[in-house]
Amino acid sequence: MEIILDLHIHSKYSRATSKEMDLEGIANWARIKGIDIITPGDLTHPAWFGELKDKLIEINPGIYCLKTQKDDPKATKFLLTTEVSCIYEKKGKVRRIHILIFIPNLETVEKVNKKLEGRRFNLRADGRPILQLDSEELTKFLFDISDKIFIVPAHIWTPWYSLFGSKSGFDSIEECFGEMANYIYALETGLSSDPPMNWRLSSLDRFTLISNSDAHSLKNLGREANILELANLSYENIIEAIKTRKGFKYTIEFFPEEGKYHYDGHRFCGVCLSPEQAKKNKNICPKCNLPLTIGVLHRVDDLADRPLGFKPKNAVGFKSVIPLAEIIAQVYNLGKDSKKVESEYERIVKKAGSEFSALLKLNKKDLLKVTTPEITQAILNMREGKVIKKPGYDGLYGEIKIKIDKEKIEQTKLF
Repeated sequence: MEIILDLHIHSKYSRATSKEMDLEGIANWARIKGIDIITPGDLTHPAWFGELKDKLIEINPGIYCLKTQKDDPKATKFLLTTEVSCIYEKKGKVRRIHILIFIPNLETVEKVNKKLEGRRFNLRADGRPILQLDSEELTKFLFDISDKIFIVPAHIWTPWYSLFGSKSGFDSIEECFGEMANYIYALETGLSSDPPMNWRLSSLDRFTLISNSDAHSLKNLGREANILELANLSYENIIEAIKTRKGFKYTIEFFPEEGKYHYDGHRFCGVCLSPEQAKKNKNICPKCNLPLTIGVLHRVDDLADRPLGFKPKNAVGFKSVIPLAEIIAQVYNLGKDSKKVESEYERIVKKAGSEFSALLKLNKKDLLKVTTPEITQAILNMREGKVIKKPGYDGLYGEIKIKIDKEKIEQTKLF
């Protein structure tokens, strides 16, 4: 069976996260999006963990659903992951690394939380706690609890908080994880990079590249995701598919230019530069003469040993998408939260079955049954990569505009 998974989100207990991110809201919006398995996230927060124990029931090994949906074959399923922020000093530099932890069951989550509390870490302050632990030390700490735990460095290129981040990261997996590097099997690419950018580093060939939404609100669920083909659902089968890539079909990606750290720049100066432009300016802002925030594309360029366009033999494929609400908003030239856009979104999802069905699966004939010729053609153009890109930088999201061909729309009307 083909399943869509989003394995990195945050709950209402994380900072800068919508209060609507409760279990019922997540389950409902996962179904709207077409996500089969999602994480509740924030497993270390005591209040959230209490809700998970009260409201979730295990239906397959390591796979949960809401108790109220246990008899529903279409129930949203949950797999347990959480993100932590490791802040520590190593080799004379302060490191800020975000790490995604996969945990096999609620019983093991409880052991992890008790052990973290025993180290006097403040788990109540945020859904994504700050741990004064070296990445290597954290990995050993977790494996002492269970060898079923799975570690994935999160959004590995983000400047401020990641493995390869320009502000606080490392230049290699080995430098970050030391003797535990061989136990890292996958990397989360983040919104500002896509697989082709990561394929430029031969050192990453052995890692499976995964993609997740890192959503802080319900409507952002699934903006990136993973597609697996599995005969049987279980935590161990999903981990095995990620490790070996057997059954791993492809990832769903943002166009990386839309990510908020793709290019270099200073948002308060209104300065956005390509890596080439930034390097010519010695990575200094031309307006304020302070160091630029070096973005993901620049950082990839610095570490790459291959040209853009190289594809490893064992690479997992990908499909780049624009969220459906953004497509509708572009066609109508309205804000994505406008009533007309929301109404059309609801109509399409109801007829198509889910957002992903409309974005990825329905052919032209079937799209025309669920929406207008203009939106149909916009979706088809998106699938073909016919877009105009304005890169994000220094914390500002970029813009991806679909190229609209009026002649093709007229042809679509006659289809």
